[in-house]
Amino acid sequence: MATTAQLFEEPFDADEYIERLAWRTPGGGSKGGAEAFDPKRLLEEFKSHIEELKQLDEKIQRKVEKLEHQCHREAKEFAHKVQDLQRSNQVAFQHFQELDEHISYVATKVCHLGDQLEGVNTPRQRAVEAQRLMTYFNEFLDGDLRSDVFNDPEKIKEAADIIQKLHLIAQELPFDRFADVKAKIASKYHDLERQLIQEFTAAQRRGEIGRMREVAAVLLHFKGYAHCVDVYIKQCQEGAYMRNDVFEDTAALCQRVNKQVAEVFSSPETVMAKLIQNIFENKLQAHVKEKLDGTRHSDAEQYLKNLYDLYTRTTALAAKLTEFNLGSDKHTFLSKLIKSIFSFYLESYIDMEREYLRNRGAMILQRYYDSKNHQKRAIGSGSIQELKERIRQRTNLPLGPSIDTHGETFLSPELVVNLLQETRHAFERCHRLSDPSDLPKNAYSIFLLLVEHLCVEHIDYALEIGLSAIPSSDAKNANLYFLDVVQQANSIFHLFDKQFNDQLMPLISSSPKLAECLHKKKEVIEQMEVKLDTGIDRTLNCMVGQMKHILATEQKKTDFRPEDENNVMIQYTTACSKVCAYVSRQVEHVRKSMDGKNVDTVLTELGVRFHRLIHEHLQQFSYSSMGGMLAICDVAEYRRCAKNFRVPLVLQLFDTLHALCNLLVVAPDNLKQVCSGEHLTNLDRNLLHAFVQLRVDYRSARLGRHFS
Repeated sequence: MATTAQLFEEPFDADEYIERLAWRTPGGGSKGGAEAFDPKRLLEEFKSHIEELKQLDEKIQRKVEKLEHQCHREAKEFAHKVQDLQRSNQVAFQHFQELDEHISYVATKVCHLGDQLEGVNTPRQRAVEAQRLMTYFNEFLDGDLRSDVFNDPEKIKEAADIIQKLHLIAQELPFDRFADVKAKIASKYHDLERQLIQEFTAAQRRGEIGRMREVAAVLLHFKGYAHCVDVYIKQCQEGAYMRNDVFEDTAALCQRVNKQVAEVFSSPETVMAKLIQNIFENKLQAHVKEKLDGTRHSDAEQYLKNLYDLYTRTTALAAKLTEFNLGSDKHTFLSKLIKSIFSFYLESYIDMEREYLRNRGAMILQRYYDSKNHQKRAIGSGSIQELKERIRQRTNLPLGPSIDTHGETFLSPELVVNLLQETRHAFERCHRLSDPSDLPKNAYSIFLLLVEHLCVEHIDYALEIGLSAIPSSDAKNANLYFLDVVQQANSIFHLFDKQFNDQLMPLISSSPKLAECLHKKKEVIEQMEVKLDTGIDRTLNCMVGQMKHILATEQKKTDFRPEDENNVMIQYTTACSKVCAYVSRQVEHVRKSMDGKNVDTVLTELGVRFHRLIHEHLQQFSYSSMGGMLAICDVAEYRRCAKNFRVPLVLQLFDTLHALCNLLVVAPDNLKQVCSGEHLTNLDRNLLHAFVQLRVDYRSARLGRHFS
């Protein structure tokens, strides 16, 4: 049975149990073990083991029944014990209620007795106190202060209490009869008050917080209590400002004094508020005045920097001081202190800011043009100038003398960075120093100065100079640098736009000035776009004029009517090669100068004009059979060049032109079939006929009948 019990050890698994039992039986393993497998012996072993399991089950069942019976018996005994305890607890609770009622009755009697005793004792104490005060009053009346309380320095606290009460009583006495005694009491009052203040001062110097607290409590009922606080405030500042940073020293001083004030004075919030007010009205105000008055009329830049720094550090200090208990409305209290220091300077801040920005911007601009040895031209205005501008925009005629800038764009990234940096500082100062109601208006005025200096005096001026420097379309070897002006102007305007969004918008986003700023920005953009569009259009005309010049000088009539039709070795003409090289350079120039959709827009326009030029150029010649092949080769090269544009429309135009050139070489009988091709089927018949007329065999072969 012990062996069987071992087989039931946890964790129990029935399959493993049977396997282990069979393995322990000789000849009962799955492979027979050392002996051959004997099923009968295994069956007998299983039957024997089943009998043992039945006996084990009966034995365990008897044990379980015995334990269950024992458990029921103990449960009944425990229930009886709980009932007895409940009865005992109920009796104890009743006793507790009785005791509580008795205690309440006794307490009521004691309170009543205490009230009766107090009713008897209070008048007696008052009478004793009145008698004591009358005794001291008689001493003053006689002029002989015999009591130890007035002569012993150790009893100054008791003497102060007495003299304070006598001083109040003396105020009610008639002056004519008690003038002498009132004067003696007042003299002693002031003498004790002076002694207490001296004692407080000495205790403060020694750092005796307990003594300071005692003396301050006595002085609380004296008129000189305020003087005691003033002395404390003055003395705690001695040696506190040893460094050059008055703001850090003030923060450290208040942090150190705050704990001491709470231990010494009964109303620490009043003392702390008075200390901070004293620091602001004396130490900080003197520091601010010294820093600002010295630069107000001599150095505007340093003055504005100092004003911004001082105001920022003062407000930061005030924010730190809000952690102290300064009364119920400490934020308003600190704001008034700050205003009392800076109101004089803040009233004229924006005027000085604008004046400084105006002068600084003009100086930056002038310094740049001086470095270029350039004398700024006066850009005209008025009706005559407007008329010229309209004529120039519509006709592209260069009104006025053309100037040579030698490739100089007159746009300076360094100048732009300096202007934007100055404006950024101005916006930061404006945000900090402006009254919230004036902030949008002040920010808008700064924005107008930025527009004047950056957009009008610099970008717009550079565009005007760039427009004046664009040569006429028939100029040879012209320097088309206006695209460089476009590139730099776009880069500069992106910086301008970023500052508009990052720094100006937060200041005006919730005010009516937002609409004015957006309108002004739109107006500036539109003016720039008009001049950029005009300049780009005239530059494209110059590019086309340069191509036309190359074709006129390099393309010969014999190129498409070679004398020896059978000995043509070139793939395309020299004129085609030079034009394609020039166009490729200009395409790359455009890509570097433009961004976004502007690249495709300008390249589309250039590609269309390029196609129109080649189309018109090819119609100036007559073509032999071999000449037509050369024209096709040229157009194929033009088309390869057009792929650099990456504009589907331009490539489509040259595909059509290439198909048109096939009309120069196709056999007469195949003309109709070619004209019905994919690229030519939708073209005007007159255009097709015009190309066919360029063939030298047009009349001899009577090709016209194929279009009848």
